[in-house]
Amino acid sequence: MILDGKTVLVCGAGPGLGGEIARGAVREGANVVLVARTRAKLEALASELGGGARVALVTGDVKNAEDCARMAETAVSRFGGLDALALVAAVDNTAGGVMAADLEVWRNALEVNVIGAAHVIRAAVPAMRSGGGGSIVLIGSQATFLPQMPQIGYASSKGAMITAMYYMARELGPDRIRVNTVIPTWMWGPPVERYVEGEAARRGVPESEVVAQITRNMPLGEIPRDDDVAEAVLFFASDRARMITGQMLMVNAGELMR
Repeated sequence: MILDGKTVLVCGAGPGLGGEIARGAVREGANVVLVARTRAKLEALASELGGGARVALVTGDVKNAEDCARMAETAVSRFGGLDALALVAAVDNTAGGVMAADLEVWRNALEVNVIGAAHVIRAAVPAMRSGGGGSIVLIGSQATFLPQMPQIGYASSKGAMITAMYYMARELGPDRIRVNTVIPTWMWGPPVERYVEGEAARRGVPESEVVAQITRNMPLGEIPRDDDVAEAVLFFASDRARMITGQMLMVNAGELMR
C-alpha cells in the first residue's frame, strides 16, 4: 500500500474525481480528510468508505480562509499530521470566449480555482513542514492547452495554477514539499456521462456515436475514467514520487502529446 500511514486531505470530495481519490487513498492505507461544501455528499462518501477511525469530514468553502484552516487543523488533530493535499475543488461553468463569456462568472472561476487554491495550500503547508515534507497535487485541465470548447474562464484559471505550480515547487521544495499537477482530458464519470446522454438525446443519435466523436483523437480509443486520473494523483501523493516536483502529468489516452 503506497500511502500506508499517511494522511491525505481531499478537497472537493464529492461524486467523480474527488470521490475516486478518496476511495483509492483508503485502499492504499491512508487516513483521509474529506472536504466539500455539502455535508450530505461527505456523509454519503464517508459511509461508503466505512467511516470510523480513518475518515474525517470537514464542510467548508475554499474561498473562506478560516474554513481552509479548519481543514488542515482537522488533519493534525485527528491523525497527527498532513502528508498530502489533493486539490480537486473547482468551478468549471465558464462557457464562452473572450467576447461572449460572462466576466462575473469568469471572475468567480479565478476566485475559486486560483485564490481558493492558494487559501487551501497556505493552510496545509505549515502542517506539512512540521511533518518534514509532503505532496500537493493540483488538478489541471487539458482545456488549458487544447481549446476544444469555448470555456476561456475555466481554462485560463487552470493555466494560472500551472504557472503557480512552478513557483510553489521552488518556494516549498526546501521544506521537502512537492507540487505537481495531474491534467485530465474528458473523464468518464457523472458529468461526462450526463453530457453524453444529453448530446445523444439532443442529436437523436446513439450514445456510442457521441463517445466515438470524443475519442476520435485518442490513440487508446477510450475516455479515461475518473479512477484512472485518481491513480495518477495517488502516485504523486506517495513516496514513489519523492523526487518529482514541478511537473505535469497528462492522463488523456494520448489525445494531446507534449
